[in-house]
Amino acid sequence: MTTVRYFAAAAEAAGTETEERNEATLAELRTAVLNEHPKLFLVLPDCAVLVDGVRTDGDISLANARLIDVLPPFAGG
Repeated sequence: MTTVRYFAAAAEAAGTETEERNEATLAELRTAVLNEHPKLFLVLPDCAVLVDGVRTDGDISLANARLIDVLPPFAGG
């Protein structure tokens, strides 16, 4: 199992801050969370995705992944 943590607008869109997932690849995970949380369609394309602390934009295996962070762009000063 992999823990997915959603932050800020991503958490609001998903309706949760964390969930346990078991998809085999990042592409499968993206498809599954978009199907289960349709509001993520509005924010996920702009989010940074970190797998065990490393930003990843492509499809990778999640076989050994423990933590995935979904981080929308943050405004700040």
